[in-house]
Amino acid sequence: MDKPYRMLIVDDEDKIRELIKKYAIFDGYEVEESGDGMDAVEKCRRNDYDIIIMDIMMPFLDGFSACKEIRKHKNIPVIMLSARGEEYDHIHGFEVGADDYVDKPFSAKELMMRVSAVVKRTARREQKIERDVLSFEGLTVDFTARLVYIDGEKVDMTPKEYELFFYLVKNRGIALTREKLICEVWGYDFYGDDRTLDTHIKLLRKSLGPYAKFIVTLRGVGYRFEA
Repeated sequence: MDKPYRMLIVDDEDKIRELIKKYAIFDGYEVEESGDGMDAVEKCRRNDYDIIIMDIMMPFLDGFSACKEIRKHKNIPVIMLSARGEEYDHIHGFEVGADDYVDKPFSAKELMMRVSAVVKRTARREQKIERDVLSFEGLTVDFTARLVYIDGEKVDMTPKEYELFFYLVKNRGIALTREKLICEVWGYDFYGDDRTLDTHIKLLRKSLGPYAKFIVTLRGVGYRFEA
């Protein structure tokens, strides 16, 4: 039996949440609720969802800001709800990453049809792209998106740091000589010296913080990623 899709409903109106929840459960979704944007962001940091229904006008953190924050950590499809129905809301919603838009008052049946369409479209897209992601304790390396996360927080690296780190991780457990690293990362015609590699290893360790321990120095040889 296929695992049911998980939905997060975010709206400060209890009746709206109950209405959507009733139809979503009937359609086989697992449902969680949130009454404000700030709580929704925290829930998304802790959990994974297949779809989010997000109201715009909410206390503490509005739907636009919440959607933008969620997008920093998770790529979860979002359908936004608005009582105003203004074109600006629609445009701004799409700018911050919303996948679809429904104006209040709305038909619950129509909303669920839109939910189904977005979930299926996202599932097809993910099936086409086989993500290459590895995790080592709190360190996550997403080769597909070319991103690195430390305890859920995205790490900013220079392009060369990314290349060096990804090469080390892909060849984890293997002793890599300085010559091999320089040749593979900088190119065989690189005219620099070992200090360039050592400097980038130093910067890389600084970027990795507590997980710098995974880059092991092999005296007289080079380096190895060991986790």
